[in-house]
Amino acid sequence: MFVGLAPFAPGAADSNSLGISMEDVIMTMTLTSASFPNNGAIPRRYTCDGEDISPPLMWTGLPAGTKSLALVVDDPDAPDPAAPKLTWVHWVLYNIPPTTTGLPEAVSKKNLPSGTLQGLNDWKRTGYGGPCPPIGRHRYFHKLYALDSVIPDLGTPTKAALEKAITGHILARAELIGTYQH
Repeated sequence: MFVGLAPFAPGAADSNSLGISMEDVIMTMTLTSASFPNNGAIPRRYTCDGEDISPPLMWTGLPAGTKSLALVVDDPDAPDPAAPKLTWVHWVLYNIPPTTTGLPEAVSKKNLPSGTLQGLNDWKRTGYGGPCPPIGRHRYFHKLYALDSVIPDLGTPTKAALEKAITGHILARAELIGTYQH
């Protein structure tokens, strides 16, 4: 999670003595799912063993000045958590409008918020690809970025291309980790 300015605490110097107004205090951005807790097991329905649909995601606490959001879901434990060799990308979205407070379960291209663009996952297709670990329990990082700009249309970028495009534009970041094992 992004760590901004510390909230005002009783006994601390008041915000006026610091030259900070309450409007300047950044709330912590959070990313959650109604389907699994942080560091909890991702239900089968969101995996290749189930319906392979995206889980519902919700976020709060976007910082002032957020112009768009980007979402990346990846697995740093591929192919084997005991000997990871690569990070497998499951989903890449960008230019999600900041007025959006989440994505519904099983969101499809036609149901994405207006203006949202997709990148390529490691199956070389757009859209969500659920957990499908070949061995062991893997971690799936859902990373949400609040950006100070709308990213130019990159076509269907890879995660690496999107990360390059958002460098220098990140206002805040939130993370939700889910786990899955066949």
